[in-house]
Amino acid sequence: MTYCVALTTEEGLVFASDSRTNAGVDYVTTFSKMHILTPADDRVFVLLSAGNLATTQEVMNRINRDLENGSDEPNLRNVPYLFEAADYVGKISLAVQNDRGPALQASGVSADTTLILGGQIAGHDPGLYQIYPQGNYFAATEDTPYLQIGENKYGKPILDRISRVTPSLADGARLLLVSLDATSRSNAAVGPPFEVAMYARDTYNVGNYFKLEADDPWLKNLQKEWNQGITNAFYHLPRFPWEKSPVSVVST
Repeated sequence: MTYCVALTTEEGLVFASDSRTNAGVDYVTTFSKMHILTPADDRVFVLLSAGNLATTQEVMNRINRDLENGSDEPNLRNVPYLFEAADYVGKISLAVQNDRGPALQASGVSADTTLILGGQIAGHDPGLYQIYPQGNYFAATEDTPYLQIGENKYGKPILDRISRVTPSLADGARLLLVSLDATSRSNAAVGPPFEVAMYARDTYNVGNYFKLEADDPWLKNLQKEWNQGITNAFYHLPRFPWEKSPVSVVST
């Protein structure tokens, strides 16, 4: 299981993902689910993945092969619009699944992969697209400025409440990390290291990327402050008429 999420803000785009691919009593593995591509000076892309790891790796191999070959066929170096980049990635993903799917299905394994593609091409605004296993896609909007793939239900409530009031990249990154933390608390198959990438519009380069391990002091402090904040908010909800005044601030 995995959880990846991306957000549009006034300043640009923010991406976050966990790195856990298998979880059990004695077996946990981690692989990066965030792929950053800068194929030309006028464009940048970030690809997040959830689903079959082998499918995702082959998709990335084919994308990089097309970039290295310098073909005139559509690829991430020459498409003029972000939706065309999403269409290109969707077609590659579908082709890989069609190639590998029958053999995997015979073994009871799904070849499906779901992707989030974000970035910017010069002359256009930054954007985010979610790409389904079938190759089709849709874009994030002003009303729903975030996209999620993988185990999304636990991290969704905080996004619904705050995502439209996060103008800065830093605020967006904190929001996505809280969403990741909420998911990892409720599902052991999602967990650190957490990867975060921030893209400032019109820079055509991911200016801030970092990875947070489970024992990272900054991440632990974020978790502590968030837990204390929501606990205090709960205990200061309006009292019923027959109750006493709100209790004092609670530390956790």
